[in-house]
Amino acid sequence: MPSLNKRFIAELLGTFILVFFGAGAAAITLMISAGGNPTTPFNIGIGLLGGLGDWLAIGLAFGLAICAAIYALGRISGAHINPAVTIALWSVKKFPGKEVAPYIAAQIIGASLASLSFAAAVGMDAVTLGGLGATAPFPGIGYGQAILVEGIGTFLLMITIMGVAVDRKATPGFAGLVIGLTVAGIITTLGNITGSSLNPARTFGPYLGDMLLGGSNLWAFYPIYLIGPIVGAIAAAFLYNYLSSEN
Repeated sequence: MPSLNKRFIAELLGTFILVFFGAGAAAITLMISAGGNPTTPFNIGIGLLGGLGDWLAIGLAFGLAICAAIYALGRISGAHINPAVTIALWSVKKFPGKEVAPYIAAQIIGASLASLSFAAAVGMDAVTLGGLGATAPFPGIGYGQAILVEGIGTFLLMITIMGVAVDRKATPGFAGLVIGLTVAGIITTLGNITGSSLNPARTFGPYLGDMLLGGSNLWAFYPIYLIGPIVGAIAAAFLYNYLSSEN
């Protein structure tokens, strides 16, 4: 078992990969589709995929980033890269309680650094047009409805994680691919409802970056992306434990 310091760095780096490429893809999609603004070189019409096509592209960016993080860093830290996953694993005694706070701190820091790095690399259009890929409920979606959607999405993700990564009977070698594709599918389906965060750190990073760099203040929505994912992940972990028990 690598030291906690090494696992802290691995979680930070894994979450950085997730947010830089995943949320970055969401920001780029918004920048591309920001019609009528001749000042941005990103307004070049690639957004013609439209609607579900855009969400498929964003979902695949997240999925591929997760694959990379799991295969590169999973043997070091387990590649939770998501506070909801860490808390859910702790809730079913699959992760030590004394390491929950360091893991979550690493994930939050990694997500925040990713958003700030993306803004530095791409420029202020990433903030003013792309919102750094921040998530928020779409028009007509109520607060409670958004929490439910995030809870369901994270439930489905966590059930998959339990089955392909946590269960000792899982077929080795496929966790990164299956988890990445699961996230891609969930984002494609639920993205146009809540942005399909499924991850409190993934939402925290862009929110903090937007706040520090003069973008939109979306913190009023943050409980959606805290409550929904954590409750959904815990419920999935307990259900999987029940279904897989020999009793």
